[in-house]
Amino acid sequence: MDVSLLLPLADRIPAMTAPCRVHERLWPIGEESLAWARSHGLVLGEADSTRIGRGRFERLVCRILPDVAPARAVLLTEWLLWLFALDDTIDDGPIRRSATSVDALYEPLALTLRRGTARPGASTLETALADLWARTAPGMSQDWRRRFRDHLAWHRQGCLDEAVARRTGELPAPSRYPAVRRRLHGPFLLDLLEPALRTEVPDEVLGLRAWQILVDGTADVTAWSNDLVAYTPDAHSPLNHVAVTARQLDLPPRTAAAVLVHERIWARLEEVGHAARALGPELRRLRLDPLRARGVARVASALLAAPRAHLDWLHECGRYSPMPDPSVPSPRRKPRVTLT
Repeated sequence: MDVSLLLPLADRIPAMTAPCRVHERLWPIGEESLAWARSHGLVLGEADSTRIGRGRFERLVCRILPDVAPARAVLLTEWLLWLFALDDTIDDGPIRRSATSVDALYEPLALTLRRGTARPGASTLETALADLWARTAPGMSQDWRRRFRDHLAWHRQGCLDEAVARRTGELPAPSRYPAVRRRLHGPFLLDLLEPALRTEVPDEVLGLRAWQILVDGTADVTAWSNDLVAYTPDAHSPLNHVAVTARQLDLPPRTAAAVLVHERIWARLEEVGHAARALGPELRRLRLDPLRARGVARVASALLAAPRAHLDWLHECGRYSPMPDPSVPSPRRKPRVTLT
């Protein structure tokens, strides 16, 4: 479906009214991250001839984190490229309906994180993950690393849930659906805001109800927005929010179900806003030292920027649109001027 379905959110939600600032190094960040993906075999051939190459993930990162060092933005963009390469390997391959095969694909990835290195003869996904982890983990505490690995395990379970749903056609109960969909959305990605901002969110903040709503709500809004844009009658995940809503409530997907998902996104955004307003007093009650308090505030700001950044990214990226005319210059890079 079309991203225009999401545009009214920018008018209805005050926090989404203003466009995000964009990192001044957007273009070189995109080029460097694409070169990395090519070097690890995640992007082959012309970038815009593949779904992952047309994702232009630097445009999302550079809106969420417009002020970080370019190397930090490159690293987060590379993580996005890796995650979507993993998703495409599952979604577009013969293993998509086999939980056993998906689990076998994921096991060496989990081992790579535990060992810190890829095994001999490892796949491109393993070697790329080892490189990302080697540049991400230094400077982060054991608690943060454990949390990241736990969230990677959640994503693994989400991929298994999706494979089972593809094979059996069974859907999670409505009360369980948000958590199931959240696992599939790569929950470890939000952890990566912390090394990008060179900080860590302390345990006492992670346990706050307002913080949990802020994190989970941000994940839900971006996942459901993705589902709304990505849905087509012939090609969609069985856990796509539009598809699940249509089946569970016996609604036409492209009209009533899509409208209902849109309303759920709006309601979830309002919950995130309420949580953000409640977070300030709770943080003051914890009496964090000034350095930690500033770090938490920066992560919270990035989370709050993510829904609008994601909306703008969906509007610009080519991942969910038809393949482009090869004669038209790629919007990834600035067109070259030919002198005659």
